[in-house]
Amino acid sequence: MLPSWSVGAREAGTVSLNGAEGDAKARSEAGRRAPLSRRVARLKESGNLRWSAAAFLISLIALAPILAIAVIALRPSGDTWPHLIANVLPGSVRRTLGLMAGVGLLSLLIGTGTAWLVTMYRFPGRRIFQWLLLLPLAIPTYIIAYSYLELLDYSGVVQSALRELFGWRDARAYWFPDIRSLGGAIFVMSAVLYPYVYITARASFIAQSVCVLEVSRTLGRSAAQTFWQVALPLARPALAAGVALALMETLNDIGAVEFFGVRTLTVAVYDTWLDRNSLAGAAQLSCVMLLFVAALLLFERALRAKRRFHHTTGKYRDLPEDALDGARGMLAAMACALPVLIGFVLPAAVLLHDALAHVAAGLAPEFWQAALNSLLLAGAAAVLAVGFAVVLAYARRQTRSKLIQAASTLPAISYAVPGTVLAIGLLIPLASLDNGIDALMRSLFGLSTGLLLSGTAFAIVLAYTIASSPPRSAQWRQA
Repeated sequence: MLPSWSVGAREAGTVSLNGAEGDAKARSEAGRRAPLSRRVARLKESGNLRWSAAAFLISLIALAPILAIAVIALRPSGDTWPHLIANVLPGSVRRTLGLMAGVGLLSLLIGTGTAWLVTMYRFPGRRIFQWLLLLPLAIPTYIIAYSYLELLDYSGVVQSALRELFGWRDARAYWFPDIRSLGGAIFVMSAVLYPYVYITARASFIAQSVCVLEVSRTLGRSAAQTFWQVALPLARPALAAGVALALMETLNDIGAVEFFGVRTLTVAVYDTWLDRNSLAGAAQLSCVMLLFVAALLLFERALRAKRRFHHTTGKYRDLPEDALDGARGMLAAMACALPVLIGFVLPAAVLLHDALAHVAAGLAPEFWQAALNSLLLAGAAAVLAVGFAVVLAYARRQTRSKLIQAASTLPAISYAVPGTVLAIGLLIPLASLDNGIDALMRSLFGLSTGLLLSGTAFAIVLAYTIASSPPRSAQWRQA
């Protein structure tokens, strides 16, 4: 039994602690109920007001195209929208869902499997494959799609060689998989986009606690059981983030799906805008696409469940690596080499062959001018995107304001907005601003300023920046 003075001291300490906690809660509640002016004053005193204002402004810039699309979609489109609902939307939605399901599943299998192999096992070429598996991201999806059409189409290298070898005269004499199909699009786009899953999965596997994995093996679990029952559940938030990024890129793509003849929602938006000359109809289809984007973000957030990539006891030494010798080592090396071969080596070989065949055209002044323009635009967009991302991430870290937290998270939607949709939403407000400036200058000075923003490279750089900076700083900042 404890002495009475000890019990009394403990009770006093408990009361004191509870009182301190109550005071802290009361101050927190008072802070939440404080007027807006007082919150602004506190931000100003802490030095975070400028960061918060800058983050809020960047968020408004990133959300402006989406808001413009919503406004345009409310305009009357005549008989365009009923025609789209009856004839275009059902098939486009079905093909888009099929493409996303196939790419998501195949990217998940390839990215997770290769990440586990290079993290947990030693086999020939393993250190090289750690970096080679990232190479498919270096080539745009539509370029790889073009390369595979050069290889596998009816007039391509492979089928031409088969017809010459076996004496076949036309396509009716043999069967060959049609690359211009939904399956062909899934195959090629998965070969390009699996590195998103590979990066996040490998980061999660590396950071997992060795204690958890060793306890699993001690309790009698095999290596395969440890992967399925321990490592994979711990990596679930990371895998969800990687798959969500791959699916957003899939939804964003227009070049590859056009090459393969798969009329997705993105293609429908493009055709409605340019072929049918209906901006309102294109904006209405764009709103349907934004629902897909919102569903993806909710899917990723639900699987992440406000957690980081894993909950472990902490890692204090490197993960144990099992050696794979002989046939098993060769199979592991082949499993890692195949995605690199399909996603980078073969397309790069096709591009190199075509470049050597048209080397004279590549040395023309127009080519070098186009290359310089691309480099300048890419460099400007990269600098601006990094600046936006730093401001958003730092402001989110420095302040607990729910307004700033939401403002820095919502622009993640713009990452998955296709370029066609983004162009619609960005050109309209920029053109309106140009017209307003031009009208003002005409009334004051009798001068016409023309298209200062929408008619210059500024619009392109801004579009690149909006499409690239928000998710890195907000939605996937934990990656």
